Amino acid sequence: MSAKKRIAVLMGGPSAEREVSLVSGAACAKALAELGHDVAKVDVGHDLGRVVSELAAHRPDVAFNALHGRFGEDGCIQGALELMQIPYTHSGVLASAVAMDKPTARRLFRDAGLDCAEGGVHGRDDVVGRHVMEPPYVLKPLNEGSSVGVKIVFENDAPPAAKDWSFGESVLVERYIPGREVQVAVMGARALGAIEIRPKGRFYDFEAKYTEGKADHLMPAPIGEAPYAEALRIGLAAHQALGCRGVSRTDLRYDDTKGTPGRFVVLEVNTQPGMTPLSLVPEIAGHCGIGFGELVSWMVEDASCPR
Repeated sequence: MSAKKRIAVLMGGPSAEREVSLVSGAACAKALAELGHDVAKVDVGHDLGRVVSELAAHRPDVAFNALHGRFGEDGCIQGALELMQIPYTHSGVLASAVAMDKPTARRLFRDAGLDCAEGGVHGRDDVVGRHVMEPPYVLKPLNEGSSVGVKIVFENDAPPAAKDWSFGESVLVERYIPGREVQVAVMGARALGAIEIRPKGRFYDFEAKYTEGKADHLMPAPIGEAPYAEALRIGLAAHQALGCRGVSRTDLRYDDTKGTPGRFVVLEVNTQPGMTPLSLVPEIAGHCGIGFGELVSWMVEDASCPR
């Protein structure tokens, strides 16, 4: 085991993913304490002064960032930690910010030669009451994670209505890609593995991700040897295209509806993937022989303060 460290686990936060982050943070804090580290749990909110005071009082060697969503995964808390010169886990300010901003991430994926779904950013007035492309298509908030707010407009569905609008002034509209949900875990410079998710509802939404029994996990993804290797290549390439470090998870669609070889489309990179009992990165790591304690210990050793 590595030398004992003082570790502040950042969790909770003010985003729509607060409850998930609390579960992730509690699991990570428990594992780190069992490894002999001095662990303090810090519930991050909008009161940055309180968070800074708690961190200053604990004087951590490392901040383990178990936050999800806005303010915790988009470069905001990373900037504060850099100002305090506290090494932290996962990606830095720039990679975190561009990964959370879906339109920017799409441009970087395409510059790296990775395939993305047809689409772009549209204003509210362009989308409400009309189809900006033939269904099926997907509406996504510009900067949320865990499928928060994502809506699919299927064939024969009415166009988005004003009374149901929840996207702010703009929304990302993408062509719906049929096929399979495949997700790749990356750990440092290595793609660990790919898992297929088969939701029992219409798509892999927030409820399916965090409710037991709402989706089947198939590890390793049963997509064939060559497509599996390609999924790993793309997952690592997406991680590197955004400048990520530490652990990430790349979400892909694999369209093999017309036979193989199919088409992989990059949806997004999650720079701070979940660490809950239903989360995919620990499951993929476990399949590779990396236990939960070993995984979080590696994240702590990998932590840095880029500035």
